[in-house]
Amino acid sequence: MNTALVASPIKNRNAVLVWLVWPLITLGIYFLVWYYKIHKEMAELRRDPDAPVAGPLLVMIFLSWTGIAALISFWRTGTRIKESQEAAGLEGTCNPVLGFLLNFVFGLGILYYQLELNKIADRFTQ
Repeated sequence: MNTALVASPIKNRNAVLVWLVWPLITLGIYFLVWYYKIHKEMAELRRDPDAPVAGPLLVMIFLSWTGIAALISFWRTGTRIKESQEAAGLEGTCNPVLGFLLNFVFGLGILYYQLELNKIADRFTQ
């Protein structure tokens, strides 16, 4: 029986850098990179070929001007994070409602979502 842990496709990132530093330095471009990467990582973790990877990014790029599309995409991201936590054998602690609401307070939803994703990465490194 092999007791070695399998590496998680979810990367452990510094949540403050993801939320504040890199977006400021890159004038917001890093948010789009991060958004694509987390969706790709969650799809790989769940081994779901139908999981959206580029779609959420495209919504943010082309439909964010509508406001509603970006908010729905961000809400669904929270749901996907919760499903990914459960797929990793963790309790699904990510609350899409909380992430959605925190997004209106200094963009803290990004910080919250990254902290929740880090729980998955930590699960595989323990």
